[in-house]
Amino acid sequence: MNFFEYKGRELYCEDVPVEQIAEEVGTPFYLYSASTIERHFKVFTEAFSQRDHIVCYSVKANSNLAVLRLLADMGAGADIVSGGELFRALRAGIPADKIVFSGVGKRVDEIRSALEAEILMFNVESRDELLAINETGRTMGKRAPVALRVNPDVDPKTHPYISTGMKKNKFGIPISEALSIYREAADLDWIEVLGVDCHIGSQLTTSEPFAEAVAKLMALVNELEAGGMSIRFFDVGGGLGIVYDDESPPLPDNYAKAIVDALGTGERTLILEPGRVIVGNAGILVTRTLYNKKGATKNFIIVDAGMNDLIRPSLYDAYQEVIPVVKNDREEILADVVGPICESSDFLARDHKLPVMAAGELLAVMSAGAYGFPMASQYNSRPRVAEVMVKGNRYQVIRDRETYEDLVKGERFFKPKGQRPKAKEKQ
Repeated sequence: MNFFEYKGRELYCEDVPVEQIAEEVGTPFYLYSASTIERHFKVFTEAFSQRDHIVCYSVKANSNLAVLRLLADMGAGADIVSGGELFRALRAGIPADKIVFSGVGKRVDEIRSALEAEILMFNVESRDELLAINETGRTMGKRAPVALRVNPDVDPKTHPYISTGMKKNKFGIPISEALSIYREAADLDWIEVLGVDCHIGSQLTTSEPFAEAVAKLMALVNELEAGGMSIRFFDVGGGLGIVYDDESPPLPDNYAKAIVDALGTGERTLILEPGRVIVGNAGILVTRTLYNKKGATKNFIIVDAGMNDLIRPSLYDAYQEVIPVVKNDREEILADVVGPICESSDFLARDHKLPVMAAGELLAVMSAGAYGFPMASQYNSRPRVAEVMVKGNRYQVIRDRETYEDLVKGERFFKPKGQRPKAKEKQ
């Protein structure tokens, strides 16, 4: 359930008309419902109430400070993949001892920052990374808490670009090599082995791949513990999907049951890394119609938002529902909703059934709360859009719209102080 609904002919976010916000803030903009985020987080964490667990929200899904603070106030931790996300999580008030650091390419300066902050643990993705963390810990005089991210070679049955748990993916340590690397980790002076981790993909719509991955990793955990190693944390990652179109992902209760059943008994703390399922349907992208264009074979509705604002449709050929902010009674047509970017892949929807839209009227791109603004760019020198949050009958801009000055911030003209020496002539 989300709090975007029509009241009469007009789309509301909670108790505020979307059109009212558009008139005051301008378009395009992202709009988030705080009550939806709160509800989704509560339902998700309550599904695991019978098991000791930490919900480490996946910051990459939506990293706005207001979103992070809202979740921090509800007790969320954070799953991060960069030093910048660590900075955001700490700035938003998420406790360091609820932060796990994932990602295949952690730099030494990022490892240092995480050790200084005393995060819960690193999810280590390779042997080389493990050795780098050990060395960084040595130079700082700090033991680094780690879990190994194990690639269980499970097909998540999702888009190949967001599949992460198969042997052909770049993520994690192959399960066939995990035992030996765990043993090596246990012998390193500046490493403390705390857990095991996996993450098999994103936008999964069935529980079976999660259960299969947990079952495979439990066999590994049993072998590790039989050898005297203590595994305190079992991180099952994230990846639970949401409804964009006609998907039917499992409810959190069913998802939780599948994981807990596969995990079995024991005192290990379960770590969960939901992102999209918390914020995906808690946000929309609001855009204004600029022009209508009838091509030789297609109708086009040209709007002021483009692929630089929301890249999922172009990158993944992903479906995003598009609806009028104010309903009208005009005839429906099949049209591509396209933006102003100079790329043929610049579309928000293709062959979408919509009423004829007049210039100036508003459209809402639904389910845009995850992987929307965080993946936005300034391509074509377009300033990134504003972000707005609603709670009840109040709203606030939580990120200002960028200006043209923001586009060139940090840039400078090249002014060489001297000429490059001429190459010596050959004799």
